[in-house]
Amino acid sequence: MPVARPESSDARIIAHVDMDCFYVQVEQRKQPSLRGQPTAVVQYNSWKGGALIAVSYEARKCGVKRSMRGDEAKKVCPQIHLVQVPVTRGKADLNIYRSAGSEVVSILSKKGRCERASIDEVYLDLTDAVENMLCNTPPESLESIDEEALKSHVLGLNKDGSDIESGVRQWLIRRDADHRDKLLACGTLIVAELRIQVLKETGFTCSAGIAHNKMLAKLASAMNKPAQQTVIPLSSVKELLGSLPIKKIKQLGGKLGSSIESDLGVNTVGDLLQFSEDKLQERYGGNTGTWLWNIARGISGEEVEGRLLPKSHGSGKTFRGPQALKTIASVEHWLNQLCEDLSDRICSDLDQNKRIAQTLTLHVSAYKSGDLDSYKKFPSKSCPLRYGASKIQDDALILFQAGLREYLGSFRVNTEGSQNKGWAVTSLAVSASKIVAIPSGTCSIAKFFHTQDPSCSSAKQSHEQIMQGSVPLLPLRSESHSVVVPTESQIGLPETEYSITMSSLNQPEENLKTWEDQENGPMKYSCNQDSLIQEAHNVLAENKSPSLPSGSRSCLELNQTELKMEHSRTEEAKIGNLVSNLERQQQKRKTSKDMGTSSILRFFKGRNNSSSQTLEHGDTRILPSSATESVSMDNFLGQDSQRREAWKYRNDEIDPSVIDELPPEIQEEIRAWLRPLKRPSVPKHGSSIDHYFSPTKNT
Repeated sequence: MPVARPESSDARIIAHVDMDCFYVQVEQRKQPSLRGQPTAVVQYNSWKGGALIAVSYEARKCGVKRSMRGDEAKKVCPQIHLVQVPVTRGKADLNIYRSAGSEVVSILSKKGRCERASIDEVYLDLTDAVENMLCNTPPESLESIDEEALKSHVLGLNKDGSDIESGVRQWLIRRDADHRDKLLACGTLIVAELRIQVLKETGFTCSAGIAHNKMLAKLASAMNKPAQQTVIPLSSVKELLGSLPIKKIKQLGGKLGSSIESDLGVNTVGDLLQFSEDKLQERYGGNTGTWLWNIARGISGEEVEGRLLPKSHGSGKTFRGPQALKTIASVEHWLNQLCEDLSDRICSDLDQNKRIAQTLTLHVSAYKSGDLDSYKKFPSKSCPLRYGASKIQDDALILFQAGLREYLGSFRVNTEGSQNKGWAVTSLAVSASKIVAIPSGTCSIAKFFHTQDPSCSSAKQSHEQIMQGSVPLLPLRSESHSVVVPTESQIGLPETEYSITMSSLNQPEENLKTWEDQENGPMKYSCNQDSLIQEAHNVLAENKSPSLPSGSRSCLELNQTELKMEHSRTEEAKIGNLVSNLERQQQKRKTSKDMGTSSILRFFKGRNNSSSQTLEHGDTRILPSSATESVSMDNFLGQDSQRREAWKYRNDEIDPSVIDELPPEIQEEIRAWLRPLKRPSVPKHGSSIDHYFSPTKNT
């Protein structure tokens, strides 16, 4: 949405520098034999020779246009040289062009506040530089003026067809010119000097526009190309806009521009002068109405942002026609490629510029076949960004699945990778935004994030909000694992996952009982075997539901007030089997201790108190539905929890060489923690042993 900003009362001098068919120039610098030859840079794919992304002026004279495909360009200009963009991970790699653009920016930024608008265009605020020049070395005091400056196109000058260079010279050195025009004259000289310097140091030519605001400067840079510059004095603004099509203005090239043309019956920017500001505000709202009124008069208060580095990083790919992605598996494949590319770029930014990105966003274009609502847009999704290619891949896939459910209006998505419900993806893009500089003195990324407000816990909440109300989908590729008790085939119970908490060696184990039942995920328990065995004995002895301790620490806290259970001999045998197995495990553990088997818990217990830490195996930012659960070893030295510092790791973050450096007696135990465990299924009904073995009611 356009934003109306008042123009400064002080005159500003803004330049817009635009590189000439920049991608072609980069390739010509690599291959000098291409200079002067009809050349085009093509982003290759198998459909009609790929898309042209840059066309040299020699090729344009032969009739080649950027809208053509490679095969069509060869038909129009058989002698054309088609240079393919480098390909990495199945997509175009633009890094060489970005680096070349940075060379240009480093030169231009020496003269004023510089805003890098894209790979090949830059805004410059030269106000301070021209004010200084006007005070110290005004144009009229110069003994000679550079030839490049004399080639400038000054809008409204030399209408009578007189000598252009002579007219420009006279315009530059006028003593009776008003202050604004004198500033423009200084800006013309400075920009000409910068363009010459860019050519000498990089070999690239560029065009430029010089005016009093960004909007006019951008319009001017495109008026005379290549390797030229155009100046727009205030006296020529009305003439320029009077014949300029509406859609040539930035932010008016889409629906808003079409609406203005149809609703108001106008074709040019100058046609808007007939409408009052109130009339425009009434139709398009206060902000947009004022913005349109200003644009019609060449007024724009948009500032040049002092930004040499991009505000965001992105990686995307389109899939046209038969290449459209129609399975989860194909989408995941390309998301992996894009996320690897994005990860490389943000890590490079971190290393080189000490900046860190905070938000990951997924953009998708898709359609639904045979659906009247096929015009519905695929929703963009965002979440906190976690560094590491595999983490970005995991999060991007989760964002896609969440968006797909919303797009299809369903909470169930086929994850088999071979079928879908008539959807197809035509483009995928991931971006990293909210990039900020790491404050000086910050020694690690973790420390930086812990100082932010909101904290890391807010990131976890954001993930949970995305997946709220959803069913578990694809598991993440980097998982931490929980301790799992024997499954149904082993002890005759439904496959239910337990998280065994080894906590506080000095505390009574009966204090460890907790119950956690997640609505959209597997049921998780945290208890100890002694308590479970005692509960089972109570069931056998009393033939009723286990006793329920009050409070939130109950291992079998139930929502029903009463459960009426009737047990058969078979059921008693099954529960007896459970008791036998659990007692056997407990006896085995005690025997192991008696034999002197080393344990990491015993190892740390013998250490001094300063080594007390909390090891939480698993990433707190993983979603409940990601099939990633946790094992915790909390307060195993009995330290005050407020004084302990948390260690949070994922399997893929742990260097195996670190484990090799630990004492031999605990290496095997740690490796066992890291070994992937198969996740058991979860019973759909029932929340206790008694409930599971209760007779099925006849319907």
